[in-house]
Amino acid sequence: MIKSVIFDMDGLLLNSEYYWQKMEIELISKVGIDVTPEMQKSTLGFRTDEMLRYWFNYKPWDNPDFKKMEQEYENSVLDFYINESELMDGALYILDFFKQKRVPLGLASSSPLLLINAFLERFNLKSLFKVICSAEHEEYGKPHPAVFLKTAKLLETHPASCLAFEDSFFGLLAAKSALMKVVVVPDHKHRGETRLAIADLQLDNLASFSQQDFERLNNIT
Repeated sequence: MIKSVIFDMDGLLLNSEYYWQKMEIELISKVGIDVTPEMQKSTLGFRTDEMLRYWFNYKPWDNPDFKKMEQEYENSVLDFYINESELMDGALYILDFFKQKRVPLGLASSSPLLLINAFLERFNLKSLFKVICSAEHEEYGKPHPAVFLKTAKLLETHPASCLAFEDSFFGLLAAKSALMKVVVVPDHKHRGETRLAIADLQLDNLASFSQQDFERLNNIT
């Protein structure tokens, strides 16, 4: 039985993933690595520090200053969140769907709390979430399940009784590793990928989630 629902943020509720990827390409190009959208499949859903380490291991550069690069990256994204970001189609619908059912909601994101709070304040959504967690405080980010496990613990719900919504494969893998049921809503570029078949349900957008979907997922043991 589903007792709590946990949402990812970037690319799922917030139309921000394309901007993260754009800034990643710009930032990493400064150290001499030409990152393509295809190559970015390897870092989709990573924390900023883990993304930087990934590219450094891929092709090391001289005198790495990860903290400075991380700050530059996230400051740019913060400005985007505050001034330009938009909700994904169906975001308000899906949050209201579970609000009407009085199901406790959690937010489990790879983004730092500074960005999470900027998102929640911009769209006045903070009151909808009982628990807000950032993977920045975990030893490992997604695809490690730590942030999902922490969110479930704070929701006082066994992970197996949680339903997670994700957009990326690494987020999906993290939630499944935490023993949760998972709905994946991938970007159109990734729809149909074989590896997404581990999800309990795959949707084109959040607005297409139905009462029938909820009942079916609620009966999966």
